[in-house]
Amino acid sequence: MPEKPVIKIGHLPITDHLILGVTVDKLKTGKEEFQYADIEAKPYRGWNPLAEDLRKGELDAACILAPLSMELFGAGVPIKLLLQTHKSGSTLIKNKSANIQNIGDFKGRSILIPHYLSVHHLLFDRYMRDNGLEVGAGKDIIFDVVAPSDIPEILEWDEKGLVGGFIVAEPFGMQVVKAGYGEEMAMSKDLWPDHPCCVLVMREDVVGKYPDAVQELTNSLVDSGKFVGQNVDAAAKIGSAFLHQDEDVVRSVLADPKQRVTMNELLPVVDDFETIQQYMTSKIEAMSGRIDLEKFVDSRFAKQAGAT
Repeated sequence: MPEKPVIKIGHLPITDHLILGVTVDKLKTGKEEFQYADIEAKPYRGWNPLAEDLRKGELDAACILAPLSMELFGAGVPIKLLLQTHKSGSTLIKNKSANIQNIGDFKGRSILIPHYLSVHHLLFDRYMRDNGLEVGAGKDIIFDVVAPSDIPEILEWDEKGLVGGFIVAEPFGMQVVKAGYGEEMAMSKDLWPDHPCCVLVMREDVVGKYPDAVQELTNSLVDSGKFVGQNVDAAAKIGSAFLHQDEDVVRSVLADPKQRVTMNELLPVVDDFETIQQYMTSKIEAMSGRIDLEKFVDSRFAKQAGAT
C-alpha cells in the first residue's frame, strides 16, 4: 500500500481556525482516522510569512484571510478556495487609555488591523466612513498593520492612548477586554451579519492529485464546525491548547454571546467574496485588481461534505 501523503496546512492562533484544531485533536486522540492522507498543522504568528510559504509551495493549504487569498490567486498562485472556516468572529475594541466615548474620538489616532488585505480593514473603513471620518494618510484615521498576537501587548503598554483601538479575529479582543485594557465597541457580525473572513485554500496540484484526501479533510472540518457549535466546553478546552489561550477566554468567545463566531455554515458564498473585491478595489484599493471568482472558488468538496 502506498504511503499516505502529508498535507501541510498553515494557520494562525485565532478562533477563526478552530475547526482545524478540532480536526487535529480528533486525529490525535483516535476519534477519527484519515484513510487517504495525514495532515500537519503549521502555526504562524503573522499573515505575510504564511502567505509567502503558500506562494512558494512550502504549504499545501492554508486557513487564510479571504482577501489575501484572492490577491494571491490574482498574482498567479495556483490555489483554490474550498471552504469557509467560519463566519463573523471579530470584535472592534476601543483602547481604554484613549478614552474613546464616541466615533469622533478616534480622530487623530491609529487603528490596528491584522492586514490591509483583510475583511477587518473593510469593516472598520466602512464603519468610519459611514460615521463621517476620512481614512488614510494625512486624514482622520490611519491604519497600522500588526500581527494579531502582538495586539494585547501593544495596548498594555500604550499608556498615552496613541492607539484608538483595533479590529482583529478573536480571541485577542476578548483577551484585551478580560485584561482590562480595552472595551468592546462592536462585534463584526453587527457591522456585516454572517460575514466571511478566513477560508481554506489549497494548491491546485494537491486538489488534482489527491481528491479523496481533500474530500476526507473537508468532511472532517465541516463536522468539526458543527462540533464547536454543539459542544462549547469541549471546544474551548481544545481551543485553549490549539490557540495557546486561557480556556476561559476561548469559552467566552464561543458563548458570550453564542453567535459572536459561527462555524456551522461553511459553504463558500461567491456573492460575499464579490462584495469584498468590489469594496477593496474601488473604495480602499487594497487589492490589485478583480479576479474571476468562478475560477477561484471550488465548492464541490464543501457541498459533498454537507456544508451549508
